[in-house]
Amino acid sequence: MIILKDILYKVAIEVVKGSTEMSIAKIEFDSRKVQENDIFVAIRGSVSNGHDFIEKAINLGATVIVCDTLPDVIVTGVTYIQVKDTNAALAFLASNYYGNPSQNLKLVGITGTNGKTTIASLLFQLFKKAGYKVGLLSTVKIMVDDTEYKATHTTPDSLTINYYLAEMNAVGVEFCFMEVSSHGIHQKRTEGLHFSGGVFTNLSHDHLDYHPTFAEYRDVKKSFFDHLPKTAFALTNIDDKNGLVMLQNTFARKLTYALKSYAEYKAQILENQLSGLLLKINENEVWVRLIGTFNAYNLLAIFGTAVELGLDKLEVLRLLSELESVSGRFQFIVSNQKITAIVDYAHTPDALENVLSTINDIRTNNEKLITVVGCGGDRDKAKRPIMANIATTMSNQVIITSDNPRTEDPIDIIADMEKGVEPQNHKKTLSIVDRRQAIKTACQLASPNDIILIAGKGHETYQEIQGIRHDFDDMKIVKELLEQLNK
Repeated sequence: MIILKDILYKVAIEVVKGSTEMSIAKIEFDSRKVQENDIFVAIRGSVSNGHDFIEKAINLGATVIVCDTLPDVIVTGVTYIQVKDTNAALAFLASNYYGNPSQNLKLVGITGTNGKTTIASLLFQLFKKAGYKVGLLSTVKIMVDDTEYKATHTTPDSLTINYYLAEMNAVGVEFCFMEVSSHGIHQKRTEGLHFSGGVFTNLSHDHLDYHPTFAEYRDVKKSFFDHLPKTAFALTNIDDKNGLVMLQNTFARKLTYALKSYAEYKAQILENQLSGLLLKINENEVWVRLIGTFNAYNLLAIFGTAVELGLDKLEVLRLLSELESVSGRFQFIVSNQKITAIVDYAHTPDALENVLSTINDIRTNNEKLITVVGCGGDRDKAKRPIMANIATTMSNQVIITSDNPRTEDPIDIIADMEKGVEPQNHKKTLSIVDRRQAIKTACQLASPNDIILIAGKGHETYQEIQGIRHDFDDMKIVKELLEQLNK
């Protein structure tokens, strides 16, 4: 039995109306899921306001209401708790309800624009190979040691986070690696969690549909490090111009990694091939299966994190050499016709430029680089012409197409992208709304030894159009189409 007063620890309470001695069943912030004796937390969202559903929640059996504004009608027998911020209150309630599970393992948060999924997923892979029980909270999936669950958000809501952390406690997980998005930080989903470390990857143009300015986007990321405890470490990419900003006000132990600057964790690229990278990390050479400068940074962050968590340096280097690429992150196949198809999640200007730079560094220029790229609907419109400009500047042929149009007309999204194509690049640019047809056209345009990059969706196995998700897997489709061409 859980008593209300026992899970109010650290909740910033302003007013209490009613008893806190009552037992409660569970916590909900979706009024549709409320049942008898539940707590309903009224969240102000971008689409709906939970305060509008307080009466509905009570009718469904809620006996505790957590809100930032008390309703006009106070129902007898219901306890009302007025707080300053219901998002933060939900986070602390969830953590307390599940027994503060983050305190019973070493939780590391990875934040930044690009690289979060790769770093979190490969840290999970590395620690599993080292023999530990490990957890993962990522864009791609949630892992409770060997058990996999579907992920719906980069950073889940507070209840979901703490539920899975409690599940990890139950099976003896020692380490957990978690992607921390700017949305998650801003909406206080990580409040109440005890982090053993934080990693900053880089910062570039993204989510400016949500954050009004780049400065706010940066400062929200920084706030994650501001709240790390003295017992934690803060590892930052010092080659990024915002890297040191992240460390300005942190109480955590400050650490840096870099390819170009002096840092505690330093790497040099000795060889960069389609088969892998030869790196020199802190004076030791290691061959890894991942490629590209951006992955050199990712691997360096992984190395630093593993060492700070107590693993032996040489053992970490050995394990780095065994790591395999993450689904949808520079995944590639080579057809029987020697056409290389690469699928990558690159959906920001910086990520797309990184991937194209990597391909151009490796190829001999005797082969064509054909890029298929689109931009998501209902998201940051400012990056659309920028991404088209990058693609057409750095590729021999570009096909602009649909990504996840969501509720927007894909023709309008493509038109926004086309504005970024410079006159000299118009001849090598096609626009094809249907994504499958765009990939098929790229395959038909390709000759032996050419390279096709399909950017934007990566690991996703769906395409969202007008609120409906249709099966769509870039890697699966390009494999089928290349096999058909071979017949």
